[in-house]
Amino acid sequence: MNSKISLAFMICSVVCIFKVQDVFGGATEEQMWAAGGLMRDVCLPKFPKITKEIADGIRAGTLPNDKDAKCYVNCILEMMQTMKKGKFLYEASLKQVDILMPDDYKDEYKAGLAACKDAAVGVKNNCEAAGTIFTSLRVK
Repeated sequence: MNSKISLAFMICSVVCIFKVQDVFGGATEEQMWAAGGLMRDVCLPKFPKITKEIADGIRAGTLPNDKDAKCYVNCILEMMQTMKKGKFLYEASLKQVDILMPDDYKDEYKAGLAACKDAAVGVKNNCEAAGTIFTSLRVK
């Protein structure tokens, strides 16, 4: 029961961060990393083969060619509302950039999203699609 309360609190915290930014504009870098940390805390327990070290590597841009790693990325991208059921949500991603990114990050990230918006078209597996999007964004 305690873990359900913790999970609900983390999800509510992420939602609150998103909604506060709707009012005040882009997030600070500290807020961006805090939101990412909350998402990581929700997704990491779902994939016990993903250690904190592997998650740190993914955050740094190194995605292992492994189902669990790609599914972990899918979990993060779904929490960010940029993927849903293996589909990249380009317009929602642009909105998340405006909400979650500091102003000096926005142009670069929007350009990367535009370059990668069709990268996972035709990929049937949700985790593979997330891995494809992640890899495309990392290169851009």
